[in-house]
Amino acid sequence: MKRMIGRTRLVTMMRAAGAAVLVVGVAGTAFAVDPVDGAAPAAKPLTTAASLAVTTPDDKAAPDKKEEGQDPPANPMIEFLKQIEIYGFVDGYYLWAFNETAPQLRNFDVNHNNFSLNYVELALAKPVSETSRGGFRVDFGAGDTADLVNLYEPGGTNYLKYVQQAYVSYLAPVGKGLTIDFGKFVTPAGAEVIENKDNFNYSRGLLFALAIPYYHMGARVGYTVNDKVSVTGYLVNGWNNVIDNNDGKTVGVSLAIKPTPKLSIFQNYLVGEEWSSDVDGGTRNLFDTVVSFAASDKLTLLGNFDYGRDELEGDTIDWVGFAGSFKYQATDKFAVAPRVETLSDSSRFVTGGTDRVSSVTLTGEYKAVGGLMTRFEYRTDFSDDPFFLDDSDDLKKNQTTLSVSLIYAFSSK
Repeated sequence: MKRMIGRTRLVTMMRAAGAAVLVVGVAGTAFAVDPVDGAAPAAKPLTTAASLAVTTPDDKAAPDKKEEGQDPPANPMIEFLKQIEIYGFVDGYYLWAFNETAPQLRNFDVNHNNFSLNYVELALAKPVSETSRGGFRVDFGAGDTADLVNLYEPGGTNYLKYVQQAYVSYLAPVGKGLTIDFGKFVTPAGAEVIENKDNFNYSRGLLFALAIPYYHMGARVGYTVNDKVSVTGYLVNGWNNVIDNNDGKTVGVSLAIKPTPKLSIFQNYLVGEEWSSDVDGGTRNLFDTVVSFAASDKLTLLGNFDYGRDELEGDTIDWVGFAGSFKYQATDKFAVAPRVETLSDSSRFVTGGTDRVSSVTLTGEYKAVGGLMTRFEYRTDFSDDPFFLDDSDDLKKNQTTLSVSLIYAFSSK
């Protein structure tokens, strides 16, 4: 009888000890700190504690603590990486200038008779949303394009040259959502962008090269009023300056209107002091209008108007330009895109030597498989005065170029 009582007590004590160890193991797992590298907590403490529990032939195996259908805990690092979007492209070209010298007033196809790397870009972004209100975007780039974009940076031509954009974002819970960005970002002005693959033509137009800035440093705040209207405000250092060159700041506003699914209108206005402190300059104003119209599934029309006004040493300087183009998608793989432009610069401020310059461009585009694109382009620029150099250093009223380019683009979206 005593043996039975003793054995019963022994089994009871051992079961209690096993339960205590099990509780300690579970608690230890619950309060364990995640490793620095973000790996999920190991399951060994719970398994070890369970194996220490004493069982008898009458005991059943310990049940699995994971309920059926229950997913394991999400790894925060993996969940974060799932939200990251990746973009990129490689852009190279060959250009022949019939003046047999580097073409003038061009961005960014500037090399004659040379196989050239125009731009290589890699962008990482985490978009904001109502469930994840913080975000960012960073665009890294290298090539002739990076050199030319950073040519006027007061901090030096190499200052952040390889960082086209870098900004943080926050979606404030205001109305339908107020997006706030701070950092370096590309300008809202113009019908064309730095990324060649997103333009109709291979060469950038006169308005892109001469009439507007490339980038800004500061803050922008955007709000979508409804599905037809959105507005964005800007407070930045100025034109093309991460490091400010004066004590003034530039303010701006962008209004995007989409009255119909086929028609989009963008109006941008920037105003501020752009001259360095040691120059007797005035306040620069830029009015930029872009209109896009999808005439059909295959035909898209694009128009761009720019007017700039400033003062220098008491004299008023202004420039005005217009560009019109369209893209016709003849087949899934082939498209054609003509463009005409004219830019008037009576003070010769943006051109650097001529009152008026115009251009005619014709681009053929062929899309191969897997993001590979080839473009063939003919372009002629005209000037009212002899302005364009040839290989003999003579001045001519025109310059003509032919180019072929190869672009590969990719996206995780």
